[in-house]
Amino acid sequence: MFLMKRMLVILLIAVSCGISNAQFLDSFDKNKIEGWFVLVGDGNAKANLVQNTGYASLLIDATQDKDNVYWTLIKRNVSPYLDLGKLKNPDYELRVEAKVKIHNAPRRLNFMINTQRTTNYHEHLMEYDIDDTAEWHVISYTTKNLDAVPGDSLYVQLCATDYGLGKYAVDVEYYRADIVNVKQAGPDKGVLVPYHPSIPETSTFSNHLPVTHDGLINSDFPTVNFNDWHAGTSRVLTINANQWAILRWDLSKHKNSKVDGAGILELTTESVHTGGKYIEAFGEDFGIEFGKIRVIEIIGGDPVWDQNTVTYNNLMQGRNLTEVFNSQMMYDADVSEQPGGKCFITVSKPVLERLLSGKTKGLYICPLGAISASVYASEDQSGNGPKLHFNVKP
Repeated sequence: MFLMKRMLVILLIAVSCGISNAQFLDSFDKNKIEGWFVLVGDGNAKANLVQNTGYASLLIDATQDKDNVYWTLIKRNVSPYLDLGKLKNPDYELRVEAKVKIHNAPRRLNFMINTQRTTNYHEHLMEYDIDDTAEWHVISYTTKNLDAVPGDSLYVQLCATDYGLGKYAVDVEYYRADIVNVKQAGPDKGVLVPYHPSIPETSTFSNHLPVTHDGLINSDFPTVNFNDWHAGTSRVLTINANQWAILRWDLSKHKNSKVDGAGILELTTESVHTGGKYIEAFGEDFGIEFGKIRVIEIIGGDPVWDQNTVTYNNLMQGRNLTEVFNSQMMYDADVSEQPGGKCFITVSKPVLERLLSGKTKGLYICPLGAISASVYASEDQSGNGPKLHFNVKP
């Protein structure tokens, strides 16, 4: 017992020293937060960074927002603490790390790194999937080919986007930044979700699963089943302002399988009606968000709904939208406007894991902007209904 206690003490000291030896470290354990500033954009969300006992909290108020495409972030310049000259050596990169806790799950956070010269703000961006509210999580990100030199202002960020139209909090116990030797630093921590990864060919997947049930729910006609929806002789799922598609698969035989990477959702266009000068009205950064479809995890409601009987009301089972649908989207995607065109949407590894385990009940598709998009349903004779492509480990 004495030996075990001694080893535990040594371990705690080692961990503590590892944090305290950081080149930049904010432990958020003082009476006042200094050096950080808060930014918000692309909507009407508000945010504030407040000091708590031993940690800081990014408090987000999106109750006055409408579109849920906003971003909120904390940001600071860490260049005074770092030897940026080391980055001339290709063996060295910037690593940022934070210990975080969220209060609504599942949700994603992201790190973003930039300088005053940055033009591609997605180059050094990594998201992290967190699916519980009980634990603290350590997440880290190591840049690749970071262009930062002595004299630059090197900014580090922690960002929460599209969390929903309520009030949210992200707790941060510490934030550190170091110039590290990538050959010695080890792998990054957390459940990493690359931002907008390239779409692989469907032939690279071993499982190509047609949707088991696909349906439409309409908030204006909550007791009506719309499984007979069609366009001429084609059976379709039409997504518009008050009508949304829902998809679920029978994944029971994969329940105990280990997911091997991200998958993709395949949709095939029957027709698309779209338009709107969003950029002219809202500016480029905000305007480009619209005219898309938004794919969301179904996290509640009736888990075994049937396409022949499902309605808005019996899917919801008296619950509100945030109890049935994750208010942070899985992905926003452009739909091919060409009839027969394909839309391939990344299903991240953690979302795929939740689908296979049954924690996520299916996927829900709604419009983002004034768009009416019809994709082929599973009943259509073309065989172009929604499909899920994925790999599992042997």
